[in-house]
Amino acid sequence: MTCWLRVLMVLLIGMAGAVEAHAQIAYSDTTKRYDRTYNLDEVTITKKRERYSRKNNPAVELMRKVIRAKRLTDVKSRDYCSYEKYQKLTFAVNELKPSDLEHGMLSLLPGAINHVEPCEYNNKLVLPLTVTEVVSRQLHSLSPSRDRTITIGERTEGIGKLLETGDNLTEALKDFFTDINIYDNQIRLLHQSFTSPIGDDAIAFYRFFIVDTLMVEKDRCIHLAFSPNNPRDFGFSGEIYIMDDSSYQVRRCVLAIPRKSGVNFVEGIKTLQEFTTLSDGSRVLTTDDMIVELSLFDFIDKAVVIRNTRLADYSFERIPDDEFSTGRRVAAEAEADRQTDEFWRDKRRVRLTAGEASMPDFIRDIDNSRGLIHYVHIGLKLLIENYIETGTKARSSRVDIGPITSMVTNNFIDGWRLRLGGQTTANLSSHLFLKGYYARGLDSRNNYYDAQLTYSFNRKDYLPQEYPLRNITLATSYDVSALTDKFLTTDKDNVFTSLKWTTVDKMMLYRRHLLRLEREDHFGLRTTLQLKVEQNEACGTLSFVSLANTEVGAGQEKLNTAEVKLELRYAPGEKTITTKQRRHKLNHEAPVFTLSHTMGLKGPLGGDYNYNFTELSIYKRLWMKSWGRLDVNLKGGVEWNQVPFPLLIMPAANLSYVSQPETFSLIGQMEFLNDRYASLDLAWDINGKILNRVPLLKKLKWRECLGFRVLWGTLSDKNNPHLARNQGNSTLMQWPEGSNVMDPAKPYMEMSVGINNIFRLFQVEYVRRLNYTRLPSAHRHGVRAMLKLRF
Repeated sequence: MTCWLRVLMVLLIGMAGAVEAHAQIAYSDTTKRYDRTYNLDEVTITKKRERYSRKNNPAVELMRKVIRAKRLTDVKSRDYCSYEKYQKLTFAVNELKPSDLEHGMLSLLPGAINHVEPCEYNNKLVLPLTVTEVVSRQLHSLSPSRDRTITIGERTEGIGKLLETGDNLTEALKDFFTDINIYDNQIRLLHQSFTSPIGDDAIAFYRFFIVDTLMVEKDRCIHLAFSPNNPRDFGFSGEIYIMDDSSYQVRRCVLAIPRKSGVNFVEGIKTLQEFTTLSDGSRVLTTDDMIVELSLFDFIDKAVVIRNTRLADYSFERIPDDEFSTGRRVAAEAEADRQTDEFWRDKRRVRLTAGEASMPDFIRDIDNSRGLIHYVHIGLKLLIENYIETGTKARSSRVDIGPITSMVTNNFIDGWRLRLGGQTTANLSSHLFLKGYYARGLDSRNNYYDAQLTYSFNRKDYLPQEYPLRNITLATSYDVSALTDKFLTTDKDNVFTSLKWTTVDKMMLYRRHLLRLEREDHFGLRTTLQLKVEQNEACGTLSFVSLANTEVGAGQEKLNTAEVKLELRYAPGEKTITTKQRRHKLNHEAPVFTLSHTMGLKGPLGGDYNYNFTELSIYKRLWMKSWGRLDVNLKGGVEWNQVPFPLLIMPAANLSYVSQPETFSLIGQMEFLNDRYASLDLAWDINGKILNRVPLLKKLKWRECLGFRVLWGTLSDKNNPHLARNQGNSTLMQWPEGSNVMDPAKPYMEMSVGINNIFRLFQVEYVRRLNYTRLPSAHRHGVRAMLKLRF
């Protein structure tokens, strides 16, 4: 299920009922209000709005000078820069009323009334649910370009403590509401890309107006207002204060998102940035505050996210090279999460509110509660984590049962299938983990199993898949699957992906044993070495019959393989979160390079074939400025030897009605078999750039998306069972019905046109096959859907 973390936010906010209200956001800190009132001496009413022109516009000319000068004023243009950063991030229920504390779900929270407080940033009643404080050292060098963050203190209190994977909420909030650097051309916020008001493209994207010349504290500044040409584009509106001197430096910047913007769930967002002059004349960012008011759905309380950032102790002295070369780019000191109260009193640059300070007591009261709120808590854990914990308050869960979504499913061989699985946690052992399941096919009456034993050389907090991997895994299993199940990003028994648009009757029983070693390095490299021994038996309408077996009604053969696989995956700058099932990427902007080689071994381990398969894949997300984003997946592979058809390269076919990334939606099971292939998958999310300009439709906030997928493949003569010279060959097998040889001069192509953000929840797309439509097994078009929540 895509964007699972956004679902987590929805469910967590659901602990508090429903409130409906609306208001503007005003900014303040403990000593100062940033609201401003302007007195107009004269008002002129014109019949028509004057046309905005960039020609001979003093505001535009001023901003051109600011943009040219930014390369001289950005601290990252210095050879070296270091500073200390304090950040507080608060997530709270927003816009409460006294009646909410007397009725509904919120009234069930024990002691909630004692933790509700007025928010100084929007003058509304809020109930803090989580607060995170981080103190870090930021290091930067210009040549070579390097950045490093070293966390020296971190503490989190709040509802995340009620979930074993609750840290994911904190990590998601940090990534959604990340720091804003107006010196960047494109600003990443809410997993979207916004054009900076002083970016290279700002003049073409924004309209600028000079408001006044005034004093900001002791600095004389020119005050400008700006807004996007089209308020429905993903851009900011706000104010920028430029020093009224030859430096053209930014003194203050206030950023907001227009109310007509296509951004989801955001009622209001404002960011205030203050720049201060150091003793050497450098102007640096010292204050960066953000408040975001969210309204997810009408039946869920509103939320507010408040991020306070303070930067101090700037230095431009040389930073030793070993500060960058040792350890991860983002690292934490050993005692960072165990700092004393004295440390926080010294480093805390923004005071805690009463509700934030009493957060541990509030969470303790919820955890110890009984009655309805207790069962709501249990229900949320099941929905979010997909596992049932077996622990108690006195003893944390040592074994989790699940996944829940794989307990009941259906396939061609078994009919309905029941499965019961579980996994041990670090509460039993922080280094040794067991995982597995038992399944029973009701029609086939077959019994299946899977058992894994993982040893982690580094201590884990809860699960073995936590970063960084230093794991060795021994596994054995017996089960049934389709050959295309390996392309799924979810569990093959997931109840949702079991809904197929075609009959999946070509299946096989497999008995598999494997040994896998995994290692992750701080710079983004993951190395996997795997030894696998497997026996496959065809079932359903699939058969394994050698071309050497020419007798009518010849019996099926089993496919025995033994292979060693080495995979290198490099994803520099990738951020992930770990759930109880798998990892999920947070920042899809990080490129991913994967190179693997699989070598089949004939002989001692029971393998019947020697083979070599090499595969390379490259992923990159490209931001198209205000035209959304383009995800590019390029893959290619070669099977070097003569092998039977199950070891040939089959397309990454998605046979489910649920959209799956990096798969073909209309290719049938083993419809093409190749030993050389290259594929390209383009997914363009246009972010409503077109629909937002269509009357009436723009009110729905739908967003258009396009997809194009192409597969080139060829089959060398040595692997073609249809050639006369290969008849009687003992290695090759008779191909299944419906499998075809591709024309190397005619790549397969399909495209999709879709709409996402339907009810802010769904994406629906129409998929069309562009060629190979005359094949008997061809499906020319179809409709696919998926759950997709995005800002």
